[in-house]
Amino acid sequence: MKATKPVLEKVPHREWESFHCEELHGPDYGTRWHFHPEFQLTLAIRSRGHRVVGDHIGALADGDIVLLGEHLPHVWHQEPGDPQGVHAVIVRFDQNAIGDTLMGKPEMQPVVRLLRRASRGLQITGRTRTDVAKRMISLAAAQGLTRFVGLLGILDVLSRSRDLVPLASPGYEPPLKSDDLDRMQRVCDYIHRRITEDIDRATLAKLAHLSEGAFSRFFKSRLGKTVPEYVNEVRIGRACRLMAEDERLNITTIALDCGYRNLANFNRRFRDVMKLSPRDYRAQLRRITA
Repeated sequence: MKATKPVLEKVPHREWESFHCEELHGPDYGTRWHFHPEFQLTLAIRSRGHRVVGDHIGALADGDIVLLGEHLPHVWHQEPGDPQGVHAVIVRFDQNAIGDTLMGKPEMQPVVRLLRRASRGLQITGRTRTDVAKRMISLAAAQGLTRFVGLLGILDVLSRSRDLVPLASPGYEPPLKSDDLDRMQRVCDYIHRRITEDIDRATLAKLAHLSEGAFSRFFKSRLGKTVPEYVNEVRIGRACRLMAEDERLNITTIALDCGYRNLANFNRRFRDVMKLSPRDYRAQLRRITA
């Protein structure tokens, strides 16, 4: 069986700009599981759902910012039916946009190191997130040299920050050689639409037109984790988001809303992913936001 791969996306470039920056408004992100040779910086100003970066799955919430390295497979899943939809700023650039001469300057070496670190994807947190979010919103409205200088300013802030968290695992190496572009998309779409329901491997295997055994190998080679691991991480990401958005929701209600039929199983699966109990996680959120 051949390994599967994400779709290669061609990033639009207009002749009057050296890098692409867009402000997105819509019901979703309009992309599938894909990769591209450009670096990408995504600010989710308003979004609900999950993002997948390599073999990492994380909850999407307002203010989320991630820097992606070259050729790193990714997708942002907006929660279906969310009436507010997506509002995001997306920046894509390659080193040619900055130029070899400038990248070779001593002052740019921290940025060079930053871009190397982005090979796993980096989530921006803390005060840096607040600063970079403001800069990215300004960047989307800027033109000409002001926009170019704005990008350099963002990279400078990120290169000096300690608020960057790697996402994909150190050993993640996506299999990029394959002719099959649709199977994983069909499977992931099905999982995300039915994340609160029971999801069985036989149904997913039929969607992929594979036997159950072949499908399990297919999925593990594609995302670096089994179907149950993937489904559990998506559900726990949803639970974390619900806790952050409404502290009045009790843990049992959250468990049921995320597809768990009993509280003991939810607590066990939550601890597997987050390394602490739901109650401890909620207490931690309260301390952070107090």
